[in-house]
Amino acid sequence: MSASVIRQLSWLDRFLPIWIFLAMALGVLLGRLFPAIGPALDRATVADVSLPIAIGLIWMMYPVLAKVRYEALGEFVGHGRLFGVSLLFNWVIGPVLMFTLAWLLLPDLPQYRTGLILVGLARCIAMVLVWNMLARGSNEVAAILVALNSVFQIFMYSALGYLFLAVVPRWFGGESMAVQISIWQIAKSVLIFLGIPVAAGFLTRAILVRRRGADWYDHVFMAKLGPTALIGLLYTIVLMFSMQGDNIIELPLDVLRIALPLLAYFIVMWGIAFSITRAMGFRYHDVTAIAFTAAGNNFELAIAVAVGIFGMASGEALAAVVGALIEVPALIGLVYVALWAQRKFFSADHYDEETAVPNCAMPISKAPPTV
Repeated sequence: MSASVIRQLSWLDRFLPIWIFLAMALGVLLGRLFPAIGPALDRATVADVSLPIAIGLIWMMYPVLAKVRYEALGEFVGHGRLFGVSLLFNWVIGPVLMFTLAWLLLPDLPQYRTGLILVGLARCIAMVLVWNMLARGSNEVAAILVALNSVFQIFMYSALGYLFLAVVPRWFGGESMAVQISIWQIAKSVLIFLGIPVAAGFLTRAILVRRRGADWYDHVFMAKLGPTALIGLLYTIVLMFSMQGDNIIELPLDVLRIALPLLAYFIVMWGIAFSITRAMGFRYHDVTAIAFTAAGNNFELAIAVAVGIFGMASGEALAAVVGALIEVPALIGLVYVALWAQRKFFSADHYDEETAVPNCAMPISKAPPTV
């Protein structure tokens, strides 16, 4: 199975880090060839964000949120222990861990530190479905957790952002990282760049599933719409890096420093969630779904908020983009770890066919999943 994990990814997802690198390079080249691109992009703005950038930020979120099975939220009832543990990992332990790593490993780089904290607050709602499927986790549990995180982010992201950026640092004698930022600034970015695509995604799914059925929606419509999220992401990165390409050329070691706490976060967060839920007696398919949901992050939202508050040429936005770059190879590696742990620690585990992926290799659709 391990040799086939990467082959089961669509070619778009398999080479996502390469596409991001190429988008960065194209943006840097455009910035060098056309220095006036920055002022041109800022001529029209939405919530202090360049209109062309705002279009990209909303578009890269919309296909992701159109894929979410919002109707799965009804299945939350009766499984309070499992989902309660997951919410604890996602909305308490995860943000605290990223905050701690950012301060420990980037004490002298406040912009990047803030960007990483924004990444830590944005819980995964897209690629976790891919990692969980490859690792033979419960598709049903992952779907419900994705729906929960989608709803929670609308209400929790602003409050937690203000808490971890403006309040908590003062508790430890540190300077607030967001002295000039109000909770309304964060909320405004969340409402625009998450609220609009959530509403659009929910309505799209509700209307089309009612008219054409869930099977057509998931396997025909989303197979066409889903990959366009990557187009929106790459389009946004090109425009961002056309304005901050000089930072990448002059400060390549900074990118490596941003990558280190991110890599540590993915490994530690996944390990904590996997170990604790296994110790609590959950079975492999549930443990895996919880672990990948806890470890993954919604870097699209982090990019949107960083750009909306700090600007697309900011260090905060750069840190969020590096998050997308590191997450894919890191979580692919954790898929291999999960499959090894299944053989090592769950050999006697039997799966419920209605809620879990069976022990035999699961046939995976070649339709590209959303980013």
